[in-house]
Amino acid sequence: SSGGDSQGMNAAVRATVRMAIFKGCKVFGIREGYNGLINDWINEYGWSDVSAIMQKGGTKLGTARCMEFMTWEGKLKAARNLVKRGINNLVVIGGDGSLTGANIFLEQWGNLTAELKEKEMASDSELARVKRLNVVGMVGSIDNDFCGTDMTIGTDSALHRFLKRLIASQARHQVTRDRLFSK
Repeated sequence: SSGGDSQGMNAAVRATVRMAIFKGCKVFGIREGYNGLINDWINEYGWSDVSAIMQKGGTKLGTARCMEFMTWEGKLKAARNLVKRGINNLVVIGGDGSLTGANIFLEQWGNLTAELKEKEMASDSELARVKRLNVVGMVGSIDNDFCGTDMTIGTDSALHRFLKRLIASQARHQVTRDRLFSK
C-alpha cells in the first residue's frame, strides 16, 4: 500500500500468500509499498511468514507514500526489480492512490520493459519471463469510497468502532440526563 493501513490488510496478505503457495506459485512480499518496489525491498514469503499476523494491527508489509513512483525513473527502477526476479503478477492492496499507481504502472509496462532492453538493464531472457504484467487490486481503505465496491478492507472495522463509541457515548449522556432530571 502507498498510503495508510487499515484493519484487514494482514488478513488479505495472509490469504493471498497462502493461496498462491497452495497453487504452486513463488510468492514475494514488497515492504513499504512502491518505495520498497523501487528500492528492492522484496523478500520471498513462505507459509510461516504470514502466521500469527491476522490479529495484529497495521500491515506486516508496511505502507509508505512514494513520490518517486510518480516519476518515469521511479517506475523504471520498480520495473527493473520485478524483471530481475521474474515477477509478472502483482497484488496491490490500498486505496485510490495505490490502485491508480498500479493501473498507470500496468499501462506503461510495455514502454518500461522496452526501455530496460534498450538501455541494457535487462537481458532478453529476463524480459521473456515478464512480457505481460498482471495486476490485481484489493481495495483497502476505511473511507469505503471506491466506485464499484460494496465494502472495502477496513471499512467494517472502522464502522464497528465508530458505532461502539457512539453507543457508549449515548449511554453516558443518558445516565447524566437521568441524574440531572430525576426527582
